[in-house]
Amino acid sequence: MLAVRRLSGYDISRWMEGPGRYIGYGVKSPQIYRKLTTLVDRGWVAFEIDPREGRPDAKLYSLTEAGRAALLEWARSPYEPSPRPMDPDFKLRFLFAGQLGPEIALEIVDTELAYRLKHDGISADFPIAEVYEAQIPEVNPGWAREVHTMAHENGYAFAHSYIAWLQLTKARLERQLGR
Repeated sequence: MLAVRRLSGYDISRWMEGPGRYIGYGVKSPQIYRKLTTLVDRGWVAFEIDPREGRPDAKLYSLTEAGRAALLEWARSPYEPSPRPMDPDFKLRFLFAGQLGPEIALEIVDTELAYRLKHDGISADFPIAEVYEAQIPEVNPGWAREVHTMAHENGYAFAHSYIAWLQLTKARLERQLGR
């Protein structure tokens, strides 16, 4: 976030509780302030005091040259998809590395899409366990199988929706790059 503008810890916290919540991380203010302190200690981030009338002064954080280099190194490093579909790490990589340019964004999306098509592009007919034996009297084996099937279908629907989004995003990025 500091690659696009200077922010206070409070600004980052508000973003994480608002639009950032869709990334999938539940980051709380204390974690943000601890991370900012760590980044300052590493020399990747610096801050200046922003005086506020009638309120406590704010620290506005910005990337240092070393922070810029670390961000670029991470953004250009190979992306490894997670076996877990719709992983928050993909969203972070796409959002924060992808903002550095459409080439980086396309490489990330391409890698994720190829992995998902290989591993998640399975049929909704994928067999659920063949036989259910109730271990307690309150479970009807036929109904348990039906509920398990519905839960798996939900997962398949999300996986297919995610793959469709990746395909649309890839096409959009390719248009952006004139391909």
